[in-house]
Amino acid sequence: MSVKKIYLIRHGQTDFNVAGIVQGSGVDSSLNEAGHRQAARFFAAYKHLPFDKVYTSTLQRTQQSVQGFLDLGLPHEQHAGLNEISWGQREGTRITAEEDEEYYGVLRQWHQGQTSARLPGGESPDEVAARQRPVIELITSRPEEETILVCMHGRAMRVLLCQLLNYPLSHMDAFEHRNLCLYKVHYTGSSFTVRSFLDVQHLREPA
Repeated sequence: MSVKKIYLIRHGQTDFNVAGIVQGSGVDSSLNEAGHRQAARFFAAYKHLPFDKVYTSTLQRTQQSVQGFLDLGLPHEQHAGLNEISWGQREGTRITAEEDEEYYGVLRQWHQGQTSARLPGGESPDEVAARQRPVIELITSRPEEETILVCMHGRAMRVLLCQLLNYPLSHMDAFEHRNLCLYKVHYTGSSFTVRSFLDVQHLREPA
């Protein structure tokens, strides 16, 4: 089969990002002015590409981030499997020193390989990986979609990249992310390779 080109982006900025409020899968926030500007710049940089399909999570901040492409009439699918990790009871709250300790404690557990750990009421990376797998199988089963755009979320993107590249989930923090960053991934039918890592050139101020 020909190489499938996957353009994987994180959603644009929200007011919750700026305020340090936990979003996760339970907070369906919208892009702020800066986020819409980021989305417009990404669209301007990549609207020439022949995308066959646009995939997003079911949360509006991902669809808003690719709205320019949807306005072109491109086919679009939403999948809950691409939603952000659930942070449980922490969602919708501002990070405090005490909660920081709990949060970073869970991150340390993940880094040590304890990827079944979770915050109270939330999801573990293992659970996120399990719900992503059917979406991965769906995407890879469609060779006719040679170039696709996938918009999702920071932590979930880290989990997804580990799965595509066969990295243990304990290594997911190696995949940095920023609002509206791009990872370009190629799939040959047997393996995935990252061709562009944390690309944000499209976000630069116009000359």
